[in-house]
Amino acid sequence: MPPHELSYLVNPVNPVSMPALIIHGHFYQPPRENPWTGEIDPEPSAQPFHDWNERIHAECYGPNSAVHLSGAATGLDLVVNNYANISFDFGPTLLSWLAREHPQTYGRIIAADGESVEKHGGHGNAIAQAYNHAILPLCNDRDRLTQVRWGLADFRYRFGREAESIWLPETACNDDVLGILIDEGMRFVILAPQQAKQSRTGTPACPGEKLSNPEASQWQNVANGKIETGIPYRYLHRDGSGRSLAVFFYDAEVSHAIAFAQALSSSASLVNHIARRLQNANSLVNVATDGESYGHHHKFGDLCLAHALQFEAPAQGFAIMNYGEYLGEHPPTMEVEISDGGGEGSSWSCSHGLGRWIRDCGCHTGGEAGWNQSWRGPLRDALDYLRDYASRYFEATRGELFIDPWSARDESIALVLDQTKSREEFLRRHAPRPMTRDQEQAALLFLEMQRQLLLMYTSCGWFFNDISGIEPIQIMKYACRAIEIMGHLELPSPRSQFLAILTNAKSNRPEIGNGADIYERLVEPISGAAKTAGLRGAVQTTSEPPAVAGG
Repeated sequence: MPPHELSYLVNPVNPVSMPALIIHGHFYQPPRENPWTGEIDPEPSAQPFHDWNERIHAECYGPNSAVHLSGAATGLDLVVNNYANISFDFGPTLLSWLAREHPQTYGRIIAADGESVEKHGGHGNAIAQAYNHAILPLCNDRDRLTQVRWGLADFRYRFGREAESIWLPETACNDDVLGILIDEGMRFVILAPQQAKQSRTGTPACPGEKLSNPEASQWQNVANGKIETGIPYRYLHRDGSGRSLAVFFYDAEVSHAIAFAQALSSSASLVNHIARRLQNANSLVNVATDGESYGHHHKFGDLCLAHALQFEAPAQGFAIMNYGEYLGEHPPTMEVEISDGGGEGSSWSCSHGLGRWIRDCGCHTGGEAGWNQSWRGPLRDALDYLRDYASRYFEATRGELFIDPWSARDESIALVLDQTKSREEFLRRHAPRPMTRDQEQAALLFLEMQRQLLLMYTSCGWFFNDISGIEPIQIMKYACRAIEIMGHLELPSPRSQFLAILTNAKSNRPEIGNGADIYERLVEPISGAAKTAGLRGAVQTTSEPPAVAGG
């Protein structure tokens, strides 16, 4: 008999009286496209697949959209869409690739969110993600805002609704980041328990409101992961306005077991482990891991997840929910302040705050004996120099090409998402006066330059072991493309100073040299080859879609 399509659970009539379970999957791959061709070049390390996107799609993204469960337990062969049973976020650049290369998987992801909206009282399973996974506390103010706004715009375009939350890359945050989320209308955010600093009860909901229980308002130290994770917390904007959002801190023990301790080897054992984490009969267990745990990092993890949420968890009395639904039924009664990470911020994957993306902090993923990651600082310094150099010329377009260049950049995500969108109409809205064709072309080139400058901050460029890895090389490609566009705009080239800074980024492989050597040997030749082959997606006249419309 054909498999029975079953996308989501039917929860009990009154889930409010039951313990709740939320499993969140963070699905993300860095943008891998060659910035000159718009295509992903072959990645030999992903063999037998063409590239890592294809490999992980085959092992994780596709299988989770249609998990086949045998009828041994139910008498029915079921096909379960895991995305309809979990909270999830997908990186915008990954979704754009899925839409282009695997539309069936993409369609199932979008459909799962639509089904969950109906099932969970108007609250969908999907949340947004900051656009290209930059570490937001390390961005400057303008880039931080654009990363959030582009992520929210991408979500709106794809899911057809407003996001209630946005995933912070590596859960990296500080007060400035949470302030932006409140400013942009987010209801909640998901953080790691070690990111909490202190909490208290009996706090007023708005300035001037009297505390109902002053004795209960004393701050309690919950640093080093001591915070209770079974409830949401209120985080107040630092501007004193009383505006706030809710913070969910995920259960670190279960999350770690899923990601690193083979908890996905048995769905029954996994749910038993989750049940032991309940604080009380009506509390919440919420789990957050990389979504790639379910099938890529752990073979058959997609099958375990489907069994756990389809059978074992409901059998143990859990209501399968998402964060928006749970928050609607359980508003926060406690306030929280977060760790400042020594002034830089905090994250879920670096015990040194944000050191993993700026210095040799000791966090890495292996490598050979004696290796270090001292190259991280000079790499970021070089990119910061390039960003700031280009920003001066972009700002100088104010009053000439754009009324407000930074507002135009924020809104240019519409051109990235919809290649049929009129460039002329976009420029008419943002230009101070009617433009010549040359001015229109220059304006689009400036916007494409800014897009490349944003992409070069993708977090994977610093995460691994050596500057010679494919991830640092990829972000240097975006830098190279931005420098090339400056040449098209006849701006003075920053290349010499950019390379001078990169010479300080020493590879652990002596034969490789330093960042400047890598740039000249492995990055710039790709630009030349693309020119020879003919650029795909180069910025064109406004009668055709320019590169800013690319994924």
